[in-house]
Amino acid sequence: MSKITSPFTLQSSDKRLEEAVVWAREQALAYASDSDPVGPWYEAALPGREAFCMRDVAHMSTGAAALGLGSHTKNMLLKFAENISESKDWCTYWEITKDNLPCPDDYTSDGDFWYNLPANFDVIACCYRMYLWSGDSDYLTDERLLYFYEKSLNEYVLRWDRDGDGIPDHVRGEGRRGIASYVEDSLTPKVGGDLVAAQYGAYAAYSEIARHRGERDKTERYAVLAARLQRLYDEEWWSEKKGRFSAAILQDGSYHTDYYLSAQYMPVYFGLIASEAKRRMAVDDIIRNGVSNVEEMSHLPDVYYVVGEKEEAYRVLLQLSDQQMERKEYPEVSYSVIGNVVTGLLGVRPLAEQGVVELAPGLPEDLKWVRASGIAVFNNLIDIEIKDGLVSVRNSSGPVVRVRLGEREFPIGEGEQHTLRI
Repeated sequence: MSKITSPFTLQSSDKRLEEAVVWAREQALAYASDSDPVGPWYEAALPGREAFCMRDVAHMSTGAAALGLGSHTKNMLLKFAENISESKDWCTYWEITKDNLPCPDDYTSDGDFWYNLPANFDVIACCYRMYLWSGDSDYLTDERLLYFYEKSLNEYVLRWDRDGDGIPDHVRGEGRRGIASYVEDSLTPKVGGDLVAAQYGAYAAYSEIARHRGERDKTERYAVLAARLQRLYDEEWWSEKKGRFSAAILQDGSYHTDYYLSAQYMPVYFGLIASEAKRRMAVDDIIRNGVSNVEEMSHLPDVYYVVGEKEEAYRVLLQLSDQQMERKEYPEVSYSVIGNVVTGLLGVRPLAEQGVVELAPGLPEDLKWVRASGIAVFNNLIDIEIKDGLVSVRNSSGPVVRVRLGEREFPIGEGEQHTLRI
């Protein structure tokens, strides 16, 4: 088996950051393979299972894209899409092995398997992000993906929505099949805030996919559904007394207002919270209360960068890669570090439809300079240096790419470099 490589490297005035990226890149690539029956893939589950699960792939995909592993992510997303079925109540396999089989730790039969209900929605949102990053039109046109999108946003919702409010729900006694949150504990809510967030993210993503496809009716329909969920969440889930959004709806229909991990941070991650003030309060709440494991911690930089919390995001990035971090070998950690260095610290945001890479750097105050090379985006490799209030972008490989910094936009041909003041 040939070793998977990536041209991505980083130098910085902070040697801790350099060491973090070296570790994260090598750890992430060590989990990637292209010689197994399932096709190109990377481990995205508990180490040792030699498998990938829906939630982890969706979150790890950005780091993978920056490393040039877009074909690996695409293959895994297609495997999820190919295995959706009516016999599984429009679920797919939660976790798939390198041998292209459902992971036996999670799957016994079509009537007995582990499944977190946010997962279908998470995958749809991921597919659109990967289109924006890569420009790969298969995310808009592949019949397997389109079938998955449609079944997930229609039959899947209808099957799992038992009370008719348009949101899938869990009924106590169903066990591991149809868990209403990514939080896996004894609370067993009817609906988790992270489920609402993921469903919103999927509706918003599919509205954009439909727009790219010229399907005006679907564009409007799913935009309306997304707006409805956002409005419902803002009006019905907010607890004035607690100063936070409720985390879940319990089996008796009451709102659970205690802090509840991913049910608190996923609404920020998916952009569900419309109010800037409430979004800021939500992030402050997350900073105060924290998380329970390294998987959850790997989401924190994503969330902190959303509100410009650069110092806290940077602190967590370094903590995740610290030698003393317990369970940092969990695959999601290394991919999250790479993804957040590129999208948060460097501020890279690809917009394939426009052929533009937006930049909004998020360096913490004490970081004097950073230089990254070999960032894979579209069909290009780009290099970015941020130093002394200037940002320099070089198109080291690939066709002309347009870069946008604030209101300024400029084309960069292969081998060319452009420098602007931030």
